[in-house]
Amino acid sequence: MNIGIDISQVIYEGTGVGRFTKGLIETILQYDTTNKWTFFFSSFRGKINEELLNKIKGSSHRYIHLPFPPAFLSFIWNTLHIISIETFTGPLDVFICSDWTEPPSKCKKATIVHDFAYLRYPETVHKLILETQKKRMNWVKKESSFIITPSKATQKDVSHFFSIPLDKITPLYSGVEIEKPSKEFLSKVANKYNLTKPFILSVGKIEPRKNISRLIDAFVKLDNNNWDLVIVGPEGWDNKSGQKKHESVKFTGYVSETELHALYELSQFFVYPSLWEGFGYPVIEAMMHERAVAASNNSSLAELVENNGILFNPLSIEEISSALTKLMTDENTRSIFAHKGFEYAQQFTWKRYYDGLMSILCR
Repeated sequence: MNIGIDISQVIYEGTGVGRFTKGLIETILQYDTTNKWTFFFSSFRGKINEELLNKIKGSSHRYIHLPFPPAFLSFIWNTLHIISIETFTGPLDVFICSDWTEPPSKCKKATIVHDFAYLRYPETVHKLILETQKKRMNWVKKESSFIITPSKATQKDVSHFFSIPLDKITPLYSGVEIEKPSKEFLSKVANKYNLTKPFILSVGKIEPRKNISRLIDAFVKLDNNNWDLVIVGPEGWDNKSGQKKHESVKFTGYVSETELHALYELSQFFVYPSLWEGFGYPVIEAMMHERAVAASNNSSLAELVENNGILFNPLSIEEISSALTKLMTDENTRSIFAHKGFEYAQQFTWKRYYDGLMSILCR
């Protein structure tokens, strides 16, 4: 089978979609020796990680780079909906679209829909993102042969917002991988970020949807100078809303994968107060590092954390504070949820995702 896939989102390192795309590329390269893949990448200025690009070019598969900016392709494909993907890739049996554009095609299309935060909380995303995703999803409804979501919650959202039968949408949990850092590297990271006290870790792009502002308010409300709150992630749209200053709150900005995994290991537990998530990579990563998790009681987060951690209303500073207090003061509860989460997280393998994806594409 000749399969095309848009990997343009891989350049957004540090985001869930970027990390998903990178993981999927590496999985295809590792496991698929039967099908022929065409990796389609479009960007005017952005570049793929050189190591990953060399892996693609060194494989038996094809790589095509189209030097057009995302806004231009969104206009051509989401608005005008002209020029088929085969114009650039040649004939395909199936094409997997990116999270940004939905091009016309002569073959079957598979669309991976990551989340609907832009519809649930439109005020938390940039207007350009909102309009682009709405236009894109209208074409998904009309043309996609397969719709794949990263959770049952997102499957229900697709059906709810676009009146698509549930049986036409397949939930498929993403693969998640971690790496265990050495003791020497842990010490190096602790020194770099001045981590001298027990700390709570949170990970995510600094933008309104991640609800960092309420998390900080909830933490500061506890008035506990014996703990720090460490927030990891690149700046996003309207990032000032989350950049509240406090001596016990540390912003690291974007960190490398190796440093991120060290921070999971160094933390006491993990908190994820996002307003809405299609999946929630950091939650599963924290579980794999055997860290207890407290997260929002909505979207995919409730699905992932139910029975495996503490859930709270992300709109309630009181509930967030209560969850933090429980895990800060009760070591036994931290231990129980760390163990339960670790056991639960073992199912999130990339081999399982790849097998599920191929079974869908071969229908």
